[in-house]
Amino acid sequence: MRMTAILALSCLGLAGCALGPDFHRPDPPAGEHVLKKDETPESMSADGHEQHFDRQADLPGKWWMRFRSMEIDTLVAEALVRSPGLQSAQATLRQSQDSLRAGYGVFFPQIGASLVSSRQSPLVNFGQGLRSISPYNLSTLGANVSYVPDLFGGQRRTVEALGAVVDLQHDAALATYLSLTSNVVNAGIARAGYQAQRDATRAIIGMLDEQIRLAQTRYDAGTGAYADILVLKAQQATSAAAVAALEQRMDQSDHLLAQLCGQTPAEFTTPAIALEKIALPAELPDALPSTLARHRPDILAAEASLHQASAEIGVATADLFPSLTLGGTAGVGNSTIAGLLHGATRFWSAQANLAGSVFSGGTQWYTRKAAIDAYDAALAQYQETVLTALEQVADTMRALDHDAQALRAQVDALAAASESEKLARANYEAGTAGYLDLLVADAQYQQARLGYLGAVAQRLQDTVALYAALGGGWWTDEAPLSPALRIGSAP
Repeated sequence: MRMTAILALSCLGLAGCALGPDFHRPDPPAGEHVLKKDETPESMSADGHEQHFDRQADLPGKWWMRFRSMEIDTLVAEALVRSPGLQSAQATLRQSQDSLRAGYGVFFPQIGASLVSSRQSPLVNFGQGLRSISPYNLSTLGANVSYVPDLFGGQRRTVEALGAVVDLQHDAALATYLSLTSNVVNAGIARAGYQAQRDATRAIIGMLDEQIRLAQTRYDAGTGAYADILVLKAQQATSAAAVAALEQRMDQSDHLLAQLCGQTPAEFTTPAIALEKIALPAELPDALPSTLARHRPDILAAEASLHQASAEIGVATADLFPSLTLGGTAGVGNSTIAGLLHGATRFWSAQANLAGSVFSGGTQWYTRKAAIDAYDAALAQYQETVLTALEQVADTMRALDHDAQALRAQVDALAAASESEKLARANYEAGTAGYLDLLVADAQYQQARLGYLGAVAQRLQDTVALYAALGGGWWTDEAPLSPALRIGSAP
């Protein structure tokens, strides 16, 4: 009967009001475009490859497969399995989920039990002074029940805040997932670009070797100046320094990929990634600003922080009011443990405790004001995160347009250098130009090819940046991480 009364009071407490504001998601940014309508590039063609933005284009969860590179796919798969950073984010998510499950315990009565056996000889006052009585045994078996009805919703707001932390950690883990995959793809493309540029620079050095040999022959024959040799050697030294710098960047890319894949540089082997074999995605998503705000992980994490701050206002508001605690104890006692089951003496007690602060120097009041200030700060942080996200998307969209323009110019320069090299070769074979002229034309062609390779790599990397800025498309496929516990779900 007493248990029934406690459960009834529990239901009454759960049905009570919850003080503080109810959280509502902030409105997403208005507008149909991230950029001004006349600034959004429609088609970006260069080097025989076209990219265009399409509102209907999807953003797959495994967006990196759009580059159609088996080596990059392998690197990403390894990083997702072995990355300590991602494992840490997932463990933090599980921790928040378990904390939420633990938090649901406040909605239930707390029941305890005890078994005590003792031998004692107490002092008793018989009117003629204190006298001890003969020792005896005493065994008690008891149970106690306590429950705190959530009259003002403080406990519900606390659990709501824990649920918001779960959402926060879930979105933070997704942000880690997105950062990891984009960094792996970007490092793989950069490494391929550095290698292609290094190989082209080595070809230039080889041509300079031949030019220096010819210049030395002409100088020895008295038909050339020694200054020509010095100029060529200076160019060769500059090219050699460029090779060293490119190889350093290749090493840094290798070490970064090793770290992202959860391995040491000594045990990691970078797969051979050829720049010319990395495909350029043709269709790019032109996402609505509202879609970006509802799916980008860092924005969702900022929203979860805002939700947590809102719930904390409710907790602080409930602390302004008294709290009620209901409790009861019941048990049996006997001189022996075996006697607890037969002929034992029964005892029980019940109590209710209503307690609240009468004066605390304004502690609770200003604690609530501090919670409101924290909410205002979280709201401003959310708004700043949205603006930063829109800025990043706008930057990458414009960058891709400029990349196409730069690549077109590099293609034209490469074509002109190639035509010049062919003309110099034809003149040399016809005997109207010297071998040195042919070597100079070859070197100019290789220099133009260096610029072309850099433009190709930059266009690929900015495409990666766009996918990352849009949030990686994790919501369109099976969730890459275990789903978060949502507020109101069963513990």
